[in-house]
Amino acid sequence: MSGHPAGSRESRLSTLVVGALGVVFGDIGTSPLYAVKESLAASSQGLPSAPDILGVISMILWSLLIVITIKYVMFIMRADNKGEGGIMALTALALRSPYATPRWRAIIYFLGICGLALFFGDGVITPAISVLSAVEGLELATPILQPVVVPVTLGILLGLFLFQRRGTEGVGALFGPVMLLWFAVLATLGVYGIFKAPQILTAINPQHAVDFAIAHRGNAFIVLGAVFLSVTGAEALYADMGHFGARPIRLAWLLLVFPSLILNYFGQGGLILLNPEAMKNPFYLLAPDWGLYPLVGLATAATVIASQAVISGAFSAGRQAMQLGFLPRMEVVHTSEQEEGQIYVPTINWILLTAVLILVLAFRNSSNLASAYGIAVTGAMVIDTTLAFGLVLRVMYHWSLSLTLAATLFFLLFDTVFFAANALKIPEGGWFPLLLGSLIFLLMSTWKKGTELAKQAIYRDEIPLAPFLRQLAMDPAPRAQGIGIYMTTDAEMTPRPLVQNLQHHWIIHETVAILSIQFVDTPQLTTGDRVTEENLGNGFHRLTLHFGFAETPDIPRALQQSHLFREWSNPDETSFFLGRTVFSADQPRAGLSLWRIRLFLWMQRNASSAATWFHLPPHRVVEMGARVLL
Repeated sequence: MSGHPAGSRESRLSTLVVGALGVVFGDIGTSPLYAVKESLAASSQGLPSAPDILGVISMILWSLLIVITIKYVMFIMRADNKGEGGIMALTALALRSPYATPRWRAIIYFLGICGLALFFGDGVITPAISVLSAVEGLELATPILQPVVVPVTLGILLGLFLFQRRGTEGVGALFGPVMLLWFAVLATLGVYGIFKAPQILTAINPQHAVDFAIAHRGNAFIVLGAVFLSVTGAEALYADMGHFGARPIRLAWLLLVFPSLILNYFGQGGLILLNPEAMKNPFYLLAPDWGLYPLVGLATAATVIASQAVISGAFSAGRQAMQLGFLPRMEVVHTSEQEEGQIYVPTINWILLTAVLILVLAFRNSSNLASAYGIAVTGAMVIDTTLAFGLVLRVMYHWSLSLTLAATLFFLLFDTVFFAANALKIPEGGWFPLLLGSLIFLLMSTWKKGTELAKQAIYRDEIPLAPFLRQLAMDPAPRAQGIGIYMTTDAEMTPRPLVQNLQHHWIIHETVAILSIQFVDTPQLTTGDRVTEENLGNGFHRLTLHFGFAETPDIPRALQQSHLFREWSNPDETSFFLGRTVFSADQPRAGLSLWRIRLFLWMQRNASSAATWFHLPPHRVVEMGARVLL
């Protein structure tokens, strides 16, 4: 009997490991398509020498070891917010640190917005460069197909984004096995290349990387920007912890992904040692002639999976940002009845699609796109290191100040060197993710500050709830059967629709619930933490619903956990009263220029309605409007 639970756990772990292959490692797993090619192209104008090849492969090996294996897998993945990772979870953890003074909290908010903006920038470039680099194998197989590379890439990307509204549940089960086959092929091709030139194994010695840096000096710095292509995707290991858990991701990386990548990079290096002209596309040239077309097909499938993972991550990050107050409400569609995390955000999907298609048409090949890649990822890594080592890990694991400083500075050294190396590519295309990230930062910071101004403007005209209830008790209004739920952002103040209802109709329900919503800085909440309620007397109740930042705010379902609604037998006699405030402005306010205030007002007008966002039954919603000057 005792063997069954252990076998079940092992089976569950194996399933999670395979599942992680299909979601977590798609980006970093497709880096062999272009990393070696671009690194050697940056190392010299002509054909590479043997020391150059050994130096570049050595730099790739030690970058993967230090940045991915040690920094992310061993350390940063320990900084989890109840199992969740990613920039939003890390920001929430940092804000809870006892070292987060008011000034530091402002800096943490700034870093969090920057990190999320850079993440969205990465979400645009990854699908473009991944799919384009895979399809470029066609022109290697048959040069006459070169003109169709861009149209085929555009067609694949268009189909991928159009498919998002159908959800990934149906094809998700295929992702893991396909990526398992992909990594097996990477390892096999790599062993073949190493067997032909076993001397490439000497690149394990980091002295080759050091010698390359000394010999090339300034040029080595440029090469580092291309070498960094081998570690893009590191953020996914951390961001997807909530879906699979830290242990399956660590096992998948250490036992399969890392060895397969290293074997393939060394195999490409061995091939180029024998034939330096193979540097034009060493990944595909490792394959035999008969295997080229199947390899293009498998590589395309792998890059589509990598792109799907980034797109899904953008949807999840967008929802978290909405619930933490960094973005306006947007429609969120659930594509699975079983999995909370499988969502589709139409607005984000169409923005990403438009940006990706423009990117492919503007840059037209993966080598040009490689110049745009890296800035967003290195910037996000700098933020991860600063928050994780500087604040979170010190608190969670009681690190001393000296150990905290040493670890932070050590890993920041690598991050800042990579960032500076990629910054050299700003004129060649690196400006694109910076421009995109800056626009997203502008939108998020404007929304965050604008919502604070809006709350202050509403608060100026609101009436405290306690004296309002006392006055109503002395001068009672007629009561109608049923429950009236009045939503408010401040449970201590009287909701504006309640005041308006009394002013215009002089009647209220026999039971009135003052309902407020709070999003907390943890990803998920247990049932017992969902509702707090208080009987205010005279038929009035104050309810607060709590949601984690990775949860869907479904009010009707959450209300079923309250004592008040557990006993209510007829939901159709419940009405939800919402305030719909129209803001206006005629001058700058609190550090926001007038044009940014107008930008906020435009975002506010185009935000999804509260009724849709909170899943309220449309036929039971009453909206009451008001105009407020900011």
